[in-house]
Amino acid sequence: MRCLLSCRAAAARTFFACGYCHLPNGQGRPENASLAGLPVGYLVQQVDDFKSGRRKSSDPGHAPTSTMIAHETKATPQEIRTAAEYFSALKPKAWIRVVETDTVPQTHVAGWIVVVSENGGNRADRPEIIENPGKPRTHGTARRTSPDSSPTCPRAASGKVRCLASGVSKSFRCATCHGRDLKGHDNVPRIAGRSPSYLVRQLYDIQHGSRSGAASNRMRAVVAKLTIDDMVAIAAYVASLNP
Repeated sequence: MRCLLSCRAAAARTFFACGYCHLPNGQGRPENASLAGLPVGYLVQQVDDFKSGRRKSSDPGHAPTSTMIAHETKATPQEIRTAAEYFSALKPKAWIRVVETDTVPQTHVAGWIVVVSENGGNRADRPEIIENPGKPRTHGTARRTSPDSSPTCPRAASGKVRCLASGVSKSFRCATCHGRDLKGHDNVPRIAGRSPSYLVRQLYDIQHGSRSGAASNRMRAVVAKLTIDDMVAIAAYVASLNP
């Protein structure tokens, strides 16, 4: 447990404790992933995919992904499994409040996150997700233990995604693999209640081959015809669900 929460034990091999970025409670932040309650086998496989090159980002400049590849893959198999068992045992909790809106505040990027610009006014919403922390000054400390994300999304997103997720249109039903409540099962991860920014990145990465592990390859045909607008709609809806 101490190794998970302290960088000192890992300093000799220059990798960071998992809790440093994903938080000790496993809830994660928009720029990385929520790990709480995910299957042990799935978590171990993701580190292996990072190590082998089967999982990377479509954006070469995405620092959290490059950090995982450069440093976290140096952990031993036993250290990886110990961390996976710890995070898998945590119970995920509601961490995100999705807001559907016609207008959104002006924002800017600061420290890997989007924050509201002071006196920036509002602008008409586009088909996108803007995920910003409720308290950006404390978000950067990576030590919060209360809900930290308040995404805004297009008002039409929820209606559109019900069609997409039902299998009527471009995509198979998400529930086919991720479970009826989208909370995962066996080695299939939970997607309900996860960061919409993270979800869109993963859909895009799978579609473009940046994620190419066995499970990701099975999803390639599912997401092949999705547009970015489709991905936004799916992520906004799924993120709004109770984890």
